[in-house]
Amino acid sequence: MVDRNPTAFLKQEYDELVSKSLDWRPRTLMSSSKPWSKVDSKKVLMLCSNNYLGLSDNPELKQAAIKAVRKFGAGSGSVRAIAGTMQLHLELEETIARFKKTEAALYYQTGFAANAGLIPQLVGEGDLVISDALNHGSIIDGVRLSKAERGIYKHADTADLARVLEEAEKKTPAPRRIMIITDGVFSMDGDIAPLPGIVAEAEKHGAMVYVDDAHGDGVLGDHGRGITDHFHLHGKVQVDMGTFSKGFGVVGGSIAGSTDLRNFALNKSRTWLLSGSAPPAVAAACIASLNLLERDDSLVKKLWENTKFFKEGLKKLGFDIGNSETPITPVMVGESEKAVALSQALFKKKVFALPIVFPMVAKDRARIRTMVTAAHSTEELEFGFKAFEECGKKLKIIS
Repeated sequence: MVDRNPTAFLKQEYDELVSKSLDWRPRTLMSSSKPWSKVDSKKVLMLCSNNYLGLSDNPELKQAAIKAVRKFGAGSGSVRAIAGTMQLHLELEETIARFKKTEAALYYQTGFAANAGLIPQLVGEGDLVISDALNHGSIIDGVRLSKAERGIYKHADTADLARVLEEAEKKTPAPRRIMIITDGVFSMDGDIAPLPGIVAEAEKHGAMVYVDDAHGDGVLGDHGRGITDHFHLHGKVQVDMGTFSKGFGVVGGSIAGSTDLRNFALNKSRTWLLSGSAPPAVAAACIASLNLLERDDSLVKKLWENTKFFKEGLKKLGFDIGNSETPITPVMVGESEKAVALSQALFKKKVFALPIVFPMVAKDRARIRTMVTAAHSTEELEFGFKAFEECGKKLKIIS
């Protein structure tokens, strides 16, 4: 009989991560998420939050949450499919559909739950799912849960996507169903998917297009409606998946599209069917967020003003910020150890910006991933420039 210790590997593998500076050591947020936040008991400039529009601390959203708790309580007491579908959930889904300009929508507990629950139901045995090489981990896990054949095309390369599609058509038998899936905005590099080209290739082959627009919601498009609106492709994207935990300032995932899509997802997604429904406060805050953006796009405009200012400032200092097209601005470092050292040095200078290291990015592509928000002032971003300059020079990242 093999001599086994069922848990010995836990410490061994964790210690190996520590030795390579690849372990996560989450800091503790001790205030609301805002430009100057309290983290680990220290007041710091927040430059790594996904709170793009500053809505997580918005008074209108907070009041909506409080009002919902007083009327509906702390929780629903059930999953959506049994007794947990509340009036607020239906109102939220109607609001999502209106905001996204689709027939219908379905709200999930998280964006990860949407991908993990819906992808393996949309494609199965005899089907083909084609994924961008740099898609988010939640997409990758959703694809792995399916029994479909898998294809990968080079990152943001529609010519390579065309190659994969053509090769699939030559197979006998040809795939019963084809789905192309991509991030809208890629979370590590901040670049935007070439959605018009993806849609064009999909239409040639009768393929479904599934876009994970987690980092495009609240950022791209008119009033922050996302990448489909940004490229004027309404009706061309079959599954517009998004999240409320970033630009919209709350939490939760959603899919928007046809009424048929909603009915299918509602009945087939086990992550939706078997998870407790979102608390009333969360649903109400999500509704308030979309209502605010529908009537006023000033926060979206301010976000882009700050993004331009911040990118230009980092470039002037001599930092490599990659090919970012969005508020996600990577400060490329290369080595994981150097990225960790830069993050620690910045924190000492009262700037909170986290390192992104392998396996989230390639071993030689470690970086500090910064995110500005609409709530940052010019003076606050200039404070950040000063810290980056001092730390960058000390660590010989810039001269």
